[in-house]
Amino acid sequence: MEYFQYAVLLKKDTSGGYVVTCRDLPQLITQGESIENALFEASDAMDEVFAAYMINNVKFPEPSPKKRGEYMVVPPAETIAKAALHTAMKEARVNKVQMAKRLGVDEKEVRRLLDPHYGSKLPRIAEAISLLGCRLVIGLELA
Repeated sequence: MEYFQYAVLLKKDTSGGYVVTCRDLPQLITQGESIENALFEASDAMDEVFAAYMINNVKFPEPSPKKRGEYMVVPPAETIAKAALHTAMKEARVNKVQMAKRLGVDEKEVRRLLDPHYGSKLPRIAEAISLLGCRLVIGLELA
């Protein structure tokens, strides 16, 4: 099972607030005024990093275990669903045209399902994932 959550480190900034970095996603660098705000900003920044990975057709790195002092962060749920579809297609070696054929739609709809900046319906993403022999799982975890 793929989990799209990554450990981030918050370091106090000398000018106030916190600087956020992620060793697994080196492109993720952001900041926040409080711990809560820094973690919110980390999720937003992770959303953009995931978008870049998907747009550039890059495989997501395996998340490292959390170390002492780190926090686990996830991007928004829709981004996770799109990342799951992206990953399932790469692992199945199915391209957009082939996926469109399986879904019975035009290839541009598959492009939209994979487009991190396009609002897609979760059931449609789940359907595409199921056609690849996988299942989209949504969970709840105490923070």
